[in-house]
Amino acid sequence: MTAPERKRVLPPLVRRVFFALAAFAVVVLLTLVTDEFTNLRIATIGYYLIAVAGLTLLTGLTGQVSLGHGAFMFIGAYTVALLVNKVPSFPLWADLLLASAAGGLAGLLAGAAAARLRGPYLAGATLALAVGLPALTRRFPDFLGGSNGLSFTVHSRPSAVVGAVPELRWQTWIVWLSVLIALVLVVNIVRGRLGRDFRAVRDDEVAASLSGIAVGRTKILAFLVSAVCGGLAGGLQAFLLGTAAPGSFTPALSLSLLAAVVLGGLGSLWGALWGAVALVYFQAWSEDLADVLHLNTDVANNLPLAVYGVILIVVVLAFPRGIQGGFHRLRGLLRRPAEKKENHENH
Repeated sequence: MTAPERKRVLPPLVRRVFFALAAFAVVVLLTLVTDEFTNLRIATIGYYLIAVAGLTLLTGLTGQVSLGHGAFMFIGAYTVALLVNKVPSFPLWADLLLASAAGGLAGLLAGAAAARLRGPYLAGATLALAVGLPALTRRFPDFLGGSNGLSFTVHSRPSAVVGAVPELRWQTWIVWLSVLIALVLVVNIVRGRLGRDFRAVRDDEVAASLSGIAVGRTKILAFLVSAVCGGLAGGLQAFLLGTAAPGSFTPALSLSLLAAVVLGGLGSLWGALWGAVALVYFQAWSEDLADVLHLNTDVANNLPLAVYGVILIVVVLAFPRGIQGGFHRLRGLLRRPAEKKENHENH
């Protein structure tokens, strides 16, 4: 049985679950052969991946430009921090679910307002979220910890694995397991009827409305799903780092997430993975470069953003559809000689 025939036999959801399990196995194997510092980077890629995937769904599929996605991560992170500190009896999975729900609720409210906006007005409104929400920590320092944020410790390892699996490796597994479960749900949305509605709204709102699609409701749903992903990403970040601080959710984070969407490939969930990898490793390589060159602190702090911007410009100029678009083009170039040879043999 060929691969296309196997695809037709297995239901799409089953195929996606198998793929997620395979991806999780790869992550587990990677963490077994890498050091703790690399495990931290792998886990960071994980929570950035679900954040970028949510923004890809919003911007790439419905055409709504959000400059405030970091605000939903902020909500998710502080939800987990508050739950761990105030209600320590809650299990971790409940904390993460509530972080996703809190992000989704904020996205629902933002989406309801954003459904009437478009273009620069929508971008400005969402940017206000990214600027305004972290400022709440200084307004309520006793509750949100002020500029230092909230610190906490989550003991997520079962007693059976304590001593056998290091804490950071276990956290990396939890992050990726959560991300892959969320991604299976996102892929089902993207490939389903709602995903087709998203694309129809993006391509032509008037045509979509004439075909029976509720444009405003579809936009709000896109915001909701995207914000749930952002809330989960923030919750996982807080779980991994053991802290939720406003300095981690500046407007620069929101702009970096949007840049990652463009860099990876607008509208592609595979592109979200490349964007997340770029977010982590371009910054790490820039910091290493600053150390090698012995740059002063001001230059070293800004070098990652400068390098990331230059790479973004170069990639977009070379591959307008991002890294994933570049892979598609490369695959087409590799297939062309084989197709020519096959056609020649048939004649």
